[in-house]
Amino acid sequence: MADRMPTLYLSHGAPPLADDPVWPGQLAAWSGDLPRPKAILMVSAHWEDAPVTLGATSTVPLYYDFWGFPEHYYHVRYAAPGAPDLARKVEALLRRPGTAVHRDEDRGLDHGAYVPLVEMYPDADVPVLQMSLPTLDPRGLYDLGARLAPLRDEGVLIVGSGFFTHNLRTLDTGGGVAGGMAEFDQWGRESLDASDLDALLDFQHKAPDARFAHPRTEHFAPLFVTLGAGGDELGSQRTVIDGFWMGLAKRSVQIG
Repeated sequence: MADRMPTLYLSHGAPPLADDPVWPGQLAAWSGDLPRPKAILMVSAHWEDAPVTLGATSTVPLYYDFWGFPEHYYHVRYAAPGAPDLARKVEALLRRPGTAVHRDEDRGLDHGAYVPLVEMYPDADVPVLQMSLPTLDPRGLYDLGARLAPLRDEGVLIVGSGFFTHNLRTLDTGGGVAGGMAEFDQWGRESLDASDLDALLDFQHKAPDARFAHPRTEHFAPLFVTLGAGGDELGSQRTVIDGFWMGLAKRSVQIG
């Protein structure tokens, strides 16, 4: 459908992303090429909660879920409008007999959500709703994304926000990239380009250096929501941002 919104997976970076000389411009250019969303549904690696929980549906303070950074990173503001109508639609799509969708009206956007949004939609004029990751199981998240896919036809931009590789022990401020990180990133690119969904869903067994690139898988997990929401359009997948940041792969992709 020509008016269907794409679905995104982006590597969101830490708060210092804003100081990078290249990455903010890449995110801004990406959003500039997208259709204007009516609302944004964010699924961040930094919120795991089961069952599915929806964050604030009004404008509340951001959730500064990090520590040890310079003080100015705790003064970033992003007062995007809440999205109560989107929350009701998500609830309707996900609720099943015997299951529930929870609400946490006090939880503001965490840095996996607002750090990229500050660069992509700096005017904070698009309603945003954040949703928790209820599991790290790739198939379960894929199925979750598939149930959310109808939102794309209503102007909703579904964004999985993680990091294509995420082993903080390999951080290198000098720009070095550990071999295992590069190999995993290459495997991921090839698997996405080949639309090899089975391999991606079984990445922990199929990908080289999977345990090294993701000692814990929460930063890769949002990709599967994106893939599920993309459905049979995986063949249209394209990498929009690639390369490395402090040794971590910042590969970010668009479906549709």
